[in-house]
Amino acid sequence: MLEIKHTDDGKKGEFYIGDNHQPLAEMVYSWAGESVFIIEHTDVADPLRGQGVGNKLLDRAVAMAREKNLKIIPLCPFAKSVFDKDPSIHDVLK
Repeated sequence: MLEIKHTDDGKKGEFYIGDNHQPLAEMVYSWAGESVFIIEHTDVADPLRGQGVGNKLLDRAVAMAREKNLKIIPLCPFAKSVFDKDPSIHDVLK
């Protein structure tokens, strides 16, 4: 199983798999105030494509939003498409 790691410096953050300098998959976000973050970009390397890795990264972002009572603005086309299709995560949608 692939371990999803998380970094956050208070301005930007990311959920990623692999090395944070050369991740195999990443979902990058930035903060828009204290209770909202914007998913800006999702990328999954070719060897991991088709395995639902992007969804797993988004699941972690949604879990963090729920745990910390945050809202998400999905500007990333991938994240936006998942939010558009899955009403079960609209509770964290800004």
